Amino acid sequence: MNLKNIPAIMKILSKEFPSNEQTTLNRMRKKPNAFKVLISCLLSLRAKDETTEVISQNLFKIADTPQTILKIPTRKLEKIIFSTGHYRKKARVLKHVCKELIERFESKVPKTREELMSIKGVGLKTANVVLAFAFGQQVVVVDTPVHRISNRIGFVKTKNADKTEPELTKILPKKYVTEINGIFILFGREICQPVSPWCSKCPIKKYCSRVGVKRSR
Repeated sequence: MNLKNIPAIMKILSKEFPSNEQTTLNRMRKKPNAFKVLISCLLSLRAKDETTEVISQNLFKIADTPQTILKIPTRKLEKIIFSTGHYRKKARVLKHVCKELIERFESKVPKTREELMSIKGVGLKTANVVLAFAFGQQVVVVDTPVHRISNRIGFVKTKNADKTEPELTKILPKKYVTEINGIFILFGREICQPVSPWCSKCPIKKYCSRVGVKRSR
């Protein structure tokens, strides 16, 4: 694919699939609370977005600071977040992250990638979610849909999401850096699905390289 087509592709997709209303984490940008963004992102891993939203809201009604989450007995916390999956591991991670915030960062969520990723349990995607959605920094949030679609279209040729992030950062127009996540998530749900994508009604089909597409509709 000609990389010069990226601005045209993103312009089309941004009109068809506006980013700011599409996921719980994207919606949290309107009234950003860094701690809530961080915790919601940790809960969202391998969970459906609808589940993340409900469970996050239920948790924040009970505890919305590092101190109050630490006070919740572990078994009770596991029950609260049970529906997000991997609840025992997530409960441990939440407790550890809150302890680290209190002990190392004066109960505040750090504003740099290095500091965020120095906390065990916080990976690149989670760090970038916090930087982009809580602090408005120009970083690309790459999850499974963004990685998959970017490779399928031909934006990049990478093996995993961590390698996709710096490559997209190099080629994306700045106005789409923080928007691509929400755009591609909805685009992936409605059109560019993992198996048998709807290429026949894709608004960018004339630009797409269709990498790895063996069957389509």
